[in-house]
Amino acid sequence: MEFDFLTAQAAIEKAIQQFNPGENPAELYAPIRYIMSLGGKRMRPMLMLLGKYAVANDWQKEVQAAIAVEMFHSFTLLHDDIMDKAPLRRGQPTVHEKWNDNIALLSGDAMLVKTYDHLLEHTPPALLPTILHRFGKTAVEVCEGQQMDMNFEQRKRVEMEEYITMIRLKTAVLLGFSLEMGALLGGASPATVANLYEFGLQLGIGFQLKDDILDVYGEPDKFGKQVGGDIIANKKTFLLIRALELANPMQTRELDYWLSVDDFDPQNKVDAVKEIYDQLHIRQQAEEAMNSYFDKGFAALAAANLAPERFETLRAFAQSVIEREK
Repeated sequence: MEFDFLTAQAAIEKAIQQFNPGENPAELYAPIRYIMSLGGKRMRPMLMLLGKYAVANDWQKEVQAAIAVEMFHSFTLLHDDIMDKAPLRRGQPTVHEKWNDNIALLSGDAMLVKTYDHLLEHTPPALLPTILHRFGKTAVEVCEGQQMDMNFEQRKRVEMEEYITMIRLKTAVLLGFSLEMGALLGGASPATVANLYEFGLQLGIGFQLKDDILDVYGEPDKFGKQVGGDIIANKKTFLLIRALELANPMQTRELDYWLSVDDFDPQNKVDAVKEIYDQLHIRQQAEEAMNSYFDKGFAALAAANLAPERFETLRAFAQSVIEREK
């Protein structure tokens, strides 16, 4: 069967709506249903289905297995929101705000266990050891990336290599695993599985760099959140790290001032830091780096030697995400 994005999206949403993690106690399970219902791009389950379609026709039979990937992603968001003290997620109160920190922690723990249950239920026995092993490795890597990101908040300087490693772990490995899992379920060769994983990995790094750029240069009505939020929060992004590498002494002093001052007008800070970025042509450098990772991803996709129509379907999906403005 040909891959239809609207059909796949509808099937994913229906499976999420029908998913019932449990009933009692309600405080444990209601937050799971809540965070899963908040929407989002559903990119990870979509990539898992595309990984299956890359090598086999019956991609629709894997919708339930794909929900496990989205469940794990939602679990990470639930716990990240606690750590970040975030009040909103996709425009709605976060779980720890709607309930409390302890409920959010415990519901997150249950959610992770339910992810394994879902994988056990919807993975063929012959593939179960491989997929569980790869999922476990990916889950730990995501935690490693999150810890690195938190460590960076306490440091004045972060090296670019460290930053790329962090976003590879925190964001990109789960995209790679999603494609990898679909390919494994489709019976792909080891070489094809490896290339599809690399495709997702490189795209994931590029996607995060795009987010870094959009946070500073996105259009507010399209971006969907406050432009300049990373600057206000002193987030160590590609743009800030590169600016600190290239800044002259005067620019360095001004950047250090804005990174250390506690009482400031947010818009003044965004404008001042953005002006330094413009002086150093940081946006162009970030876009060049982003495109280099996208190019690596498409090279890995080409190396997977898929049938032309399957290659084009995966390429088109990636291109649509690359061109997003939010």
